[in-house]
Amino acid sequence: MILPKRRSVRRTGLRALILANGSVPDGDRLPAGTLDGIDLVVAADGGLLTAQALGIRPDLAVGDFDSADPTLVAKAEAEGVAIERVAAEKDESDLELAVRAAVARGATRIAVVGALGGARVEHTLAGLALLGLGAEGGRSPFDIAIVDERSTVRLLAGDPGDGRAACMDLDGEPGDYISLQPWGGDATGVTTEGLRYPLHDEPLRMGPSRGLSNELLGRHGRVSCRAGQLLVIHTRRAAVEAARIDTEVSS
Repeated sequence: MILPKRRSVRRTGLRALILANGSVPDGDRLPAGTLDGIDLVVAADGGLLTAQALGIRPDLAVGDFDSADPTLVAKAEAEGVAIERVAAEKDESDLELAVRAAVARGATRIAVVGALGGARVEHTLAGLALLGLGAEGGRSPFDIAIVDERSTVRLLAGDPGDGRAACMDLDGEPGDYISLQPWGGDATGVTTEGLRYPLHDEPLRMGPSRGLSNELLGRHGRVSCRAGQLLVIHTRRAAVEAARIDTEVSS
């Protein structure tokens, strides 16, 4: 898979693709537009393997490179990929460093691919937690989503001091699953539009699964939150069905 020629990274407002070292997706099954208009590609350590599998050459690779074969790192460097090595003993994950590197280069829209699944569940959870970087200190310095063949995960953060609800638009197909998972505590003042099971300025408590498996009624919906944080997980029904059929055929 060859991405279109990318523009200069010496400006703000870039769209970045971050490649992580989780389960490698089928690039042809990613949501439409995921790989379009990308200005900057950053591989997080073993994300070089994801890049190789997708046929994408990163602009930059960041990490201590304990998860990538040295031959692969050398090959990437020989092909012109900028390599930023960091010490193995560090406070940040390689994925966090990759996200921050993209933001430092002017990225305001970030799609993270390869951050779900993988051998260690703690890395998946840490990757989901990085969605909070897009709302540090109540600000929204950039928009970030974690994407695979079936789901797109974003974070909606309400700010009680703002006086207004934070809103997120949802675009998909009728019947797509929309799950709202409180993150880091209770979320309050949650309202939905265009979903099968509506919420009207209601709380979603951390623990109970009330927000799981709602559905889009049409092609568009919306969720808003006055306070707290929600993981908004959009799972495409057609992709789930395709995966089920693939499993049945291969078994």
